[in-house]
Amino acid sequence: MSSSLIENFPVGKDNIVRGTRRLVREKVLQILIAKSVCEENLDTLFDFIFYRIYNFGDLEEQPTKLLRPDEIIELESDYAIEWKDEEIEFGKKLINCVLVQKEFVDTLLRTTSSNWEIDRIAKIDSTLIHIAVAEFTSFPEIPMKVSINEALEISKMYSTDKSSIFINGVLDTMKSELQKLGKINKEGRGLIDS
Repeated sequence: MSSSLIENFPVGKDNIVRGTRRLVREKVLQILIAKSVCEENLDTLFDFIFYRIYNFGDLEEQPTKLLRPDEIIELESDYAIEWKDEEIEFGKKLINCVLVQKEFVDTLLRTTSSNWEIDRIAKIDSTLIHIAVAEFTSFPEIPMKVSINEALEISKMYSTDKSSIFINGVLDTMKSELQKLGKINKEGRGLIDS
């Protein structure tokens, strides 16, 4: 993370959260959504979003005394995330795979969700579908069931009540189509669906 970002967007020093693959996927979702609505460059978005957990309303009470400037910065700062190198690499590779496959997945999405116009699909839902498909096709070590489950669980946190049902149906259909096209290369115990 660049030092200018640290100075401009303080991160708490007392609260540290350990990174997980689920958190990587959440951050990738946030980065891709941000990229779709703003002109900021991807590296800046990655640094700003990937290295912080947002602290919304964690203070139940407002302070009853005047605070020093450093105390205010600490209260308003976000939690730092401690990432392993492989989690950072996973996040960067996942973003890249989603962007490289975007047109292909959009085409597949149009054919597998024939009752829905692609523009009417919630942006979060379509982005989660893109993430799962990137995992299907570009991460041979991740079981497809894990990719689907992660998309469903994240949709429950970030999207509508019925999104997980929609995403599950689309991903199940896409999985079959991708297998027919020979785009999925999974091998090993627990990686191949029977």
